[in-house]
Amino acid sequence: MTHTRIRKFNTRDTYPEQKLDNDLCQAVVARGSIVFVRGQVGQDLDTAVNVAIGDPVGQTDKAMANVKMLLEEAGSRLEDICKITIYITDPRYREPVYRRIGEYLKGVFPVSTGLVVSALARPEWLVEVDVTAVIPDNR
Repeated sequence: MTHTRIRKFNTRDTYPEQKLDNDLCQAVVARGSIVFVRGQVGQDLDTAVNVAIGDPVGQTDKAMANVKMLLEEAGSRLEDICKITIYITDPRYREPVYRRIGEYLKGVFPVSTGLVVSALARPEWLVEVDVTAVIPDNR
């Protein structure tokens, strides 16, 4: 079975200031039921415009909206998330960011890993959210 790749792109287009040439996508549906979503940030997927500059909660909202949209494009839902990894650039962001993510994932109970990192791929990004979901067999 061929994996389904959602929203393919090349890094030379998304990071024009860097000399990159990687073929990637925003999500992959593997074996028809496992959905791997690329780390999402406060950036509009259609326009590549960064949003909520300086606002970790606003960036979290956009990242989670992107996750929801990509899961739906893959035939999945937020409640199918099994694993979430949250990257923040400042430990003071943890509580407000996790509260906002908790609003999106109320009743889901995924496993979670949280990391404080020195930086993300762009200096204006404060939060990145990475998820893996499994579409139930009965859907």
